[in-house]
Amino acid sequence: MARFVAPASRPNTPARRGWLGPVVLAIALLIGIVLSVLPAPYLIEQPGPVFDTLGTNEFDGKQTPLITIEGHETYPTAGSLDLLTVSVLGNQAQRPNWAEIVSAWFDPSKAVIPVEAIYPTGVSNKQVDQQNTIDMEQSQKSAITAALAHEGFDVTTKIAVSAVEKGSPADGVLKKGDVIRSINGTSLSKNSDVDSLRALVAENGTKPAKITYTRGSSSGSSGTTLRTATVTPVEQSGTYLLGIGASVAYTFPFTVSLKLADVGGPSAGQMFALGIIDKLTPGELNGGKKVAGTGTITAGGTIGAIGGIRQKMYGARDSGATVFLAPKSNCSEVTGHIPSGLDVYAVSDLDDSVTVLETIADKGDTAALPTCPAS
Repeated sequence: MARFVAPASRPNTPARRGWLGPVVLAIALLIGIVLSVLPAPYLIEQPGPVFDTLGTNEFDGKQTPLITIEGHETYPTAGSLDLLTVSVLGNQAQRPNWAEIVSAWFDPSKAVIPVEAIYPTGVSNKQVDQQNTIDMEQSQKSAITAALAHEGFDVTTKIAVSAVEKGSPADGVLKKGDVIRSINGTSLSKNSDVDSLRALVAENGTKPAKITYTRGSSSGSSGTTLRTATVTPVEQSGTYLLGIGASVAYTFPFTVSLKLADVGGPSAGQMFALGIIDKLTPGELNGGKKVAGTGTITAGGTIGAIGGIRQKMYGARDSGATVFLAPKSNCSEVTGHIPSGLDVYAVSDLDDSVTVLETIADKGDTAALPTCPAS
């Protein structure tokens, strides 16, 4: 039988061990220094500030209500309806170092993402911030419209053509400034937004669509002419397009002001809408509890998916919320990642959200409410 026999110990082994330790330590220190200064091609998403839509925040140097309603009766509220944010550590010019990235990988409340996920190639930090501001402003208007429509009010909307792509289906038919009144007989003049327009175009598909619109008088007077045209949308990557840009002007039945400083993006829509409803209706919509949530919203009340939902759930839990309203379309990211102590309900539209809150307020059967799959 062959057997390995270890060589006899040599007198200089202790000496070798004596210098080996410092060398390993020096290498480890060098690696640590490199990791602490070398920027990584990643950014870190982490829970950001939490804002109560029923409360105040600092705006233009003073504490200001997030929601102010003038011209209609309002009612006292209690508890909170928190909107959540995600803070991004780093940007194109200043990125996290590798030590921070490694630490974030092991923190369930954080996410490591490529720089391009937030700052696409060729797009500056300033351009990203500008788009986030535009998205927030549009989200606020859609939230007001959805909330008022939910409570039975009508909001007059004018969806105007802001641009026509050359060579598109609408080229030569629609012009900048035209106001689209309806598609295939479905009105866009009340409680509508750009998402309403997109939905009707998607429903139509690639069939010829009958578009009714108004165009300002060519004489320069304030009069308008009602017109009808047929435009056939094209399909690109699963999206149906007329080839126009559009903007929306809203006329609200009374004044609803939303003020939130230094926060961009569309994900606060759901919670703004719920805050408005709570202030416009008697009683406490949330039953006086601390509720948090997230989700985009359309003028029609549809709640859409958002980014960073895992970070927002941890932000909600850490702020003391026990109830969380998540877009149903985010369930694949929610399942298996819910922080302890947080009850998460899956909602598809504003009716779902109100039902969840009313059930909780009335101490009803929450087991029957929609949730994301456990696994």
